[in-house]
Amino acid sequence: MSNSADSTSTPSRRFRPVRLLTAGVFALAGLLFFTSFNTARGTDIRTDDSMLRLSDLIQERSRKNADLDESAAGMRSKVDALARRDNGNTAAQDKKLNALARAAGTTELSGTGLTVTLTDAPPNATARIPGVPQPQPNDLVIHQQDLQAVVNALWRGGAKGIEVMDQRLISTSAVRCVGNTLILQGRVYSPPYKVTAVGDRGLLRKALDTSPTIQNYLQYVNAYGLGWKVDQHDAVTLPGYSGTVDLHYAKPMG
Repeated sequence: MSNSADSTSTPSRRFRPVRLLTAGVFALAGLLFFTSFNTARGTDIRTDDSMLRLSDLIQERSRKNADLDESAAGMRSKVDALARRDNGNTAAQDKKLNALARAAGTTELSGTGLTVTLTDAPPNATARIPGVPQPQPNDLVIHQQDLQAVVNALWRGGAKGIEVMDQRLISTSAVRCVGNTLILQGRVYSPPYKVTAVGDRGLLRKALDTSPTIQNYLQYVNAYGLGWKVDQHDAVTLPGYSGTVDLHYAKPMG
């Protein structure tokens, strides 16, 4: 009888694979609950204000960068004035240096030109043309390629200089968008976006009108109400670029 009892009791003491799997599932669930609680710190993850704090931090850093740019521009102006006074250059050399500065975009530029303004459509916009599908959220906002299309068309139209919002573009400038915000040279902007160019207004307008990418954008303007406006100027002045002009690049090790 004792042998029989031992025989029947042994299976009940074994940790079967099914029980092991069940225990693992409960342990994983407990870990997920703990991680979720630790992440939310007792708040609703979907209503956590961490993204708002991040947005505030970005805006504050953008304002600081703007103040630093203004300070750097003033200091550069003083340094340039001292350099011109004490460099011993001839008039011809100074003329050449001034021409290079204009080409680099580090000095003011004035002349005729135009301004292109791009604006998001209303968030509740619907299709304005029969047969056009109702818009998706991405159809109602300005994208990076839209701004790049305007800038590239203006350069092709012979622009002598371009300003996006309140910053002059130079050869190392990059127009980048994250969501519906523009990040340009360390500063953050929201729509409406303004792009101003100095040059022959007829050629600039022709370049805009013949750009395939802009023609595609204008279809969304007509269909969903994205903003598009072109203003011509008899006289406009672009500021000189005031940020760093140093090139930064990656270098392979070894």
